[in-house]
Order: sequence, then C-alpha cells, then structure tokens
Amino acid sequence: MSFQAYLDNIQKQTGLSPTEFMTKAEEKGFLQNGQLTATVKATEITNWLKADFDLGHGHAMAMYAYFKGKRD
Repeated sequence: MSFQAYLDNIQKQTGLSPTEFMTKAEEKGFLQNGQLTATVKATEITNWLKADFDLGHGHAMAMYAYFKGKRD
C-alpha cells in the first residue's frame, strides 16, 4: 500500500485530514509550530492514535511519518 493510500484510508475511517490530525497533535503537545516536540516518542503518538481514533499500527505509523515531514 502506498503512503498516500494510508493517508486516504485514515481520512475515510476518521473523517479527519492529515492537516486536521496535525492540529489535534499540537493540541496534545506532540507538535509545536508543525514540528515534533523534541521529547515526544513515536510510541506516545501511535498509542494516542490507536486509542482515540481506532487506527491500526501501520496507519498510526503513517501519521507519525506525516508528522515527521513525509508528505509523498
């Protein structure tokens, strides 16, 4: 599955775009000014996405990659 397919599936499942997830991650303190907070770990973000949005591990990791700057 391509990276974009992961993002499309996440949006279909949750109704939230990657940009909206970035806003939510900023609200949680995982991002500041669109950048990952230095002390945040991938596990913290994936656990949050799994618990609050019912994402699987692969989809949660795709969002983490998006937060890190992967866009294509």
